[in-house]
Amino acid sequence: MKFVVAPDKFKGSLSGHEFCTTVAKELHEAFPEAEILQIPLADGGDGTIEVVQQHLNAKAVTITVNDPLFRKVSATCLFSESKKMAFIEMSEASGHRLLEPNELNCMQTTTLGTGELIADAIQRGAVEIFLGIGGSATNDGGMGAAQALGYSFLDADGKVLRPIGKHLGDVAKIVPPKENILDSINFKVACDVDNPFYGEHGAAKVYAAQKGASKEEIELLDGGLMHFAEIINSQLEIDIQQIPGAGAAGGLGGGAVAFLNAELVSGIDLIKEIADFDAKIKGADWVITGEGKLDSQTLSGKTIGGILASAKKENIPVAALCGLVELSQSEAKEIGLAYVVSVSEGMPNLQEAMKRAEENLTKATQDFCRFLKTKS
Repeated sequence: MKFVVAPDKFKGSLSGHEFCTTVAKELHEAFPEAEILQIPLADGGDGTIEVVQQHLNAKAVTITVNDPLFRKVSATCLFSESKKMAFIEMSEASGHRLLEPNELNCMQTTTLGTGELIADAIQRGAVEIFLGIGGSATNDGGMGAAQALGYSFLDADGKVLRPIGKHLGDVAKIVPPKENILDSINFKVACDVDNPFYGEHGAAKVYAAQKGASKEEIELLDGGLMHFAEIINSQLEIDIQQIPGAGAAGGLGGGAVAFLNAELVSGIDLIKEIADFDAKIKGADWVITGEGKLDSQTLSGKTIGGILASAKKENIPVAALCGLVELSQSEAKEIGLAYVVSVSEGMPNLQEAMKRAEENLTKATQDFCRFLKTKS
């Protein structure tokens, strides 16, 4: 038999790697001759960088860049020398987490530091760059990142604009880099929202309030994004308003398409590609996955949804060993799960369940192995 163990983390209790080790141990005891592949996954959220580091065999690289308010900060990305690939989390340089609550002000923040991380990766020899864009503190439409990579944004008087949200409406001309090495780089951006660049569901009106913008500033930012999109369309011939996800990360999703020729993909699809997941599961008898909670959001860009999509193509049954299960057995079957169980069933409370997660997962795996033996 061939088993593929491919979980997300159990937040606060088990990492994906720990899940794999625990399940693989029990599978090996029950089926000593079985082939067992361990492929921890993530959907672009917390813990993604650790998963990517394992799959890329990459080293962490730390450099000094500009934070969202143009202050110097140390930011880390991953670079694989052998594969010439880099993985960059924009939150490292341009993230909400870098600012105190009273500093949040996306009229004044920039993605410049994210662009500096990209520039450093290119200088190191990266030809493929994966970019995670969650947790931003910005609404600059990607101006900052683009400036770090050689673009200039001029106002009506020909003066170079500071790349912040406040200046989106002042852009009169985009000056591309003289030598655009970006054309030779393959960029993929993890994006799990479909917000347009501007408008009622756009970057500013949906997300700017949580980044410190007042009602008046939200209207200014939305108008700025609309103007910026029109300038991009007229000068670069790219209508970013029509691209689902362009409004992600304060418009960096659209900016990445316009200035980097990037492809926007779901977080789990990006991680599956990095892990070569679809090729590795071929010929498997079962894929065993899990995450902290299985609920109605499971198919919406989450890890298990991505696993089910891949397994379905190969007609491989999927077992889900999850912390909590909020779907009925019929609902679980309907989304494509052949076997599902809550490993914390019988626990008196969540705290106890998290404390005993490894023990509970061990028992759940043993039960699954017995189930397989009764079927054979």
